[in-house]
Amino acid sequence: MNYLLGEMIKMKWIRSVLFLSLFLLVLISCASVDPRNVDVEIKEEPPTAKITSFTETLPLLGRMTEIYSTQELRVQSKEIADNTGTSGATGGEIPRDISEMLQSTLNSIGGKVTYVPYNPDFIQNQMVTGYSTFENKTIPNVVITGGITEFDRGLETRGSNVDAGIAADFSHAPSWTPSNTVAADYGTEEKFGLASITLDFNMIDFQSMAGIAKMQTVNSIKVSKAVSEKELAITLLGPTFGLKGSIKKVQGRHAAVRMLVQLSMVQIIGKYLMVPYWTLLPEANPDPVVMDAVKKAFINMSQVDRIIKVQEFLFIQGYDVRITGELDQQTLTALQKVKPGARTIDRETYLAVFLSVPINDDVFERRIELNKAYAAAALEQKAKAARAKREREVAAKKKAARQEAPASVPTPESEPKPAPEPELKPAPEPESKPAPEPQEVASAPAPKIEKQATPKEDPSVKEEEKKPSATKKGLGGTELSEEEW
Repeated sequence: MNYLLGEMIKMKWIRSVLFLSLFLLVLISCASVDPRNVDVEIKEEPPTAKITSFTETLPLLGRMTEIYSTQELRVQSKEIADNTGTSGATGGEIPRDISEMLQSTLNSIGGKVTYVPYNPDFIQNQMVTGYSTFENKTIPNVVITGGITEFDRGLETRGSNVDAGIAADFSHAPSWTPSNTVAADYGTEEKFGLASITLDFNMIDFQSMAGIAKMQTVNSIKVSKAVSEKELAITLLGPTFGLKGSIKKVQGRHAAVRMLVQLSMVQIIGKYLMVPYWTLLPEANPDPVVMDAVKKAFINMSQVDRIIKVQEFLFIQGYDVRITGELDQQTLTALQKVKPGARTIDRETYLAVFLSVPINDDVFERRIELNKAYAAAALEQKAKAARAKREREVAAKKKAARQEAPASVPTPESEPKPAPEPELKPAPEPESKPAPEPQEVASAPAPKIEKQATPKEDPSVKEEEKKPSATKKGLGGTELSEEEW
């Protein structure tokens, strides 16, 4: 009985070895297993737009500047480079110059923000060739400076591995097998490293070239890299078969720097224009610089200006209010929907309304409508002022004409007295000479006369005009009257 059991076990091992041998022969016969036919497949992907966590935030910031109707901001940037020198020492692990990243970020904001490039060589060459001059060139309001100020590697390095194995000996293995051991081994190893990159940016006034207080950002980002390896080995009566895999992942340093640049520009532009930019960022807290500036602006405003500003915010949100500067019932009803229980425009109410404005297309359209209404009112006011100015000028001319009219009327005292009759003496008879030909008199062009009010006629002047004139003006000399003749 024991002999039969041993023979059965031996037959099973023989069948297993034969099956395994046939399987290996099939694998070897396949062309994919042949080492001479080794090949690798390259994944080809079409180019795509660079998308980051702040790609959509930048144009929303531009829309926010239009909704809040901020001032126009023209921004110029200096060269932004790696101030740590790590880019050269590590073979370009971080970018050496990120000026173009900054320019692309500023130019993608839009709205009330305009990017002005700094390229004096280009402008100078264009002037030499005659293509362009300094005419119509945009002058920036502010200049942004900064650079990569920190790159710390190896802040944290961790490693872990796991090894596991199992083995068994079979005493009834065939005698022709190299070993009577069956084993399985499994191992894994992981490594993790952490580094930090920091960017500093400052804003400078273009005219004075002085730094603007509190207009700066200092942001850091953690970048990591990790390596993982796994192994699996199986031993069957001597032969060993194994599988091994490894992977290494590195968070892009250049991509991380771009995200820092985009975040910093959202912050520094939002600070300067006093808009709640943090509502566009995930898990961001209110900026104390902006909140303090809004509180200070609220204190400096009159009560009428506060009401008008609140009415503007309520109107662009869709509430049916009129911009009157008075806290009427319509304004109170809309105000209490934003802040329940509000009965007046205090600081907390103003801040609540200021932060409640959503950034979407509907609000933007209502802001455009409000701007058009303001523009139409300004034009009407300008037209009224022009009409009033013309009326004042006409009244001044009439007044001047009335003052000059009496001075131009001749009085009896100013009339010339008649000349005494000359004493008649016999004169020798003059020789007859031919009469001289009449000379032509050049006519002067008529002077340009401005239209003035006609002065009232004096009746005494009319009576004087009816009397025969003592003098008659001719082409030359004085003509005597009929009585004098």
